[in-house]
Amino acid sequence: MDLWQISASELARLIAARQVAPSEVMAAYLARISAFNPALNALVSLRDPDELMAEARLADDVAPMGWLHGMPFAVKDLCATKGLRTTFGSPLFENFIPEQDDLLAARMRRAGAIFIGKSNSPEWGHGSHTFNPVFGATRNPYDLTRTPGGSSGGAAAALAARIVPVADGSDMMGSLRNPAAFCNVYGLRPSWGLVPADAQGDTYLSTMSTEGPMGRTIEDVANLLQVQAGPNPAVPFDRAAGDYVAALQGASLKGKRIAWAADWGGAYATEPGILELCQAALRQMEEMGAIVDPIAPPFPAEQMWQAWVTLRAMMNANGFRALYADPAKRAQIKPETLWEIEQGLNLSAQTVYEASVIRSAWYATASRLFDTYDAIALPTAQVWPFPVEWRWPQAIGARDMDTYHRWMEVVIPAGLIGLPTLSVPVGFGANGLPMGMQLAGRVGGDGAILALGQAWHNATDWPNQRPPLL
Repeated sequence: MDLWQISASELARLIAARQVAPSEVMAAYLARISAFNPALNALVSLRDPDELMAEARLADDVAPMGWLHGMPFAVKDLCATKGLRTTFGSPLFENFIPEQDDLLAARMRRAGAIFIGKSNSPEWGHGSHTFNPVFGATRNPYDLTRTPGGSSGGAAAALAARIVPVADGSDMMGSLRNPAAFCNVYGLRPSWGLVPADAQGDTYLSTMSTEGPMGRTIEDVANLLQVQAGPNPAVPFDRAAGDYVAALQGASLKGKRIAWAADWGGAYATEPGILELCQAALRQMEEMGAIVDPIAPPFPAEQMWQAWVTLRAMMNANGFRALYADPAKRAQIKPETLWEIEQGLNLSAQTVYEASVIRSAWYATASRLFDTYDAIALPTAQVWPFPVEWRWPQAIGARDMDTYHRWMEVVIPAGLIGLPTLSVPVGFGANGLPMGMQLAGRVGGDGAILALGQAWHNATDWPNQRPPLL
């Protein structure tokens, strides 16, 4: 088997046993990148191949530094990497070269990763479609005319195309989950605080966005999570990491109770075929011993939406205030980001407080739900991968979308309250395009959710059962 076909976890075992050299792995992936990345545009700011091969040969001769030792790795372009261009997809940072790594990049580098470049992202990560004015659009390896989703679209497309072995992403509004679904891979949004933020800007109120792992196997996701997770004493609300690989042992769906929330009682407009595909997966889970109960909406969707857009606007308006205040810089900010900022400029303290009260009430309601259920299941997306030329879907069926991100509202129940949520592949539609389903668990239950994913992967292995035909 070619090295690019092997899971990252198996590569790590082979490298640790010195049965495979990092330079061999690097050569295999560089050949794949050369062949397929030009059409996909998934990886950007790529380093010189000769430099990468020299770095890999150095890794051949030393003891493994960690799980990622000697593996080629493309960090998402929203994460600063020392000495490696980081643009955030913005023309304002087109030539920015950071002087130090963000915490996430530092942890992955310490685990032995060789940074080969970056994975493409939308400008500032805003929007579940990966395009920006610096690098252009990333394309879906299952259909080059379609989007891979976003904002971790470069990572998901690269994973699916086997041009990286494993990948990082980030998720506020589905950015780890949506591209995983659109590209037939796994994406985990960890419990909020498990993969901690850097100690910069606000770290008390900004509690909706998190970084996390993506992979073609659950074992890869669990291993990368163990590299990424763990306390950062400089920020509040962080969490101790668990042994997520050990949690996969003996994984089974037998007796597990899953609440199927479908389209939240019709609140989430959904394109034909998506709910049916998820329901077919749930029937298969029942055959594997799970107990699946359809549930009525446990909390008003519109209240969650209003809380979401308020809190998101508050953070964007203040996080981007300095750039917005400069007319020359403001002119180079994408319309969707400007909309986010302007929504938050005149928010009152009362409005923000009321949004936080709604968020708190939904957290309490979800906690009671998890007294009965091991997971809440929802589609990962409300639409199939759409044409790459679109900025965003303007309508779902007869229902117009009133914002650039309303078509991804289905990810908000988990994201608003920081639930660990895994997007698992559930197959392909009649259109030949992939789709995923979210499995969300109790905060802190990342290992249990990964175990559900492992049982599903053992039974289906969609990423390897149906790789893209490049």
